[in-house]
Amino acid sequence: MGILTYGMHVSLDGYIEDPAGSIDFSAPDEEVHRVANRQAKNTSAYLLGRGLYEMMEEFWTDPERADGGEVEAEFARAYTDTPRIVFSDTLDSVPDGCRLVRSPDAHAEVRRLKSETDGTLSVGGAGLAASLIDLIDEIELFVVPTMVGGGKSFYAPDRRLDLTLEEHRAFPASGWMYLRYSVSR
Repeated sequence: MGILTYGMHVSLDGYIEDPAGSIDFSAPDEEVHRVANRQAKNTSAYLLGRGLYEMMEEFWTDPERADGGEVEAEFARAYTDTPRIVFSDTLDSVPDGCRLVRSPDAHAEVRRLKSETDGTLSVGGAGLAASLIDLIDEIELFVVPTMVGGGKSFYAPDRRLDLTLEEHRAFPASGWMYLRYSVSR
């Protein structure tokens, strides 16, 4: 049975985007990026909301990006080698390597994926995660030592979740923290 994980880079005050919609504050250094690369290689499928999907496709579908080094190219290869399932009612199509799912079918599709998948299904995007919160097994945060004062919140549902810390790691050079929690049911 697959494990559904929701994870993002998040500011210390709980935002995945700043008030202007930028994620520039969350660019990882090489040490953090290498951990993210290992996670990407171990991901069975990405489940993405439209907004995050569009951003990821723009930045991570070309492993030979001119502005990126080898650590970024490694992530791009892992990302493009992994099936991507896009949940959107506004997109008409997605490219090869991706599959489109409409919102009314989201819960049924994720339940099916969990039952048929061994490994990690990674949910990306706050809106999609909020709609699937009752199916999420783990929460993963890369906490950025920055406070942005507003923007898009990592956690949107008006619902309490009790969590158990499963793993943590500090990155002293950058001040980042990695936290992985299981969701208590």
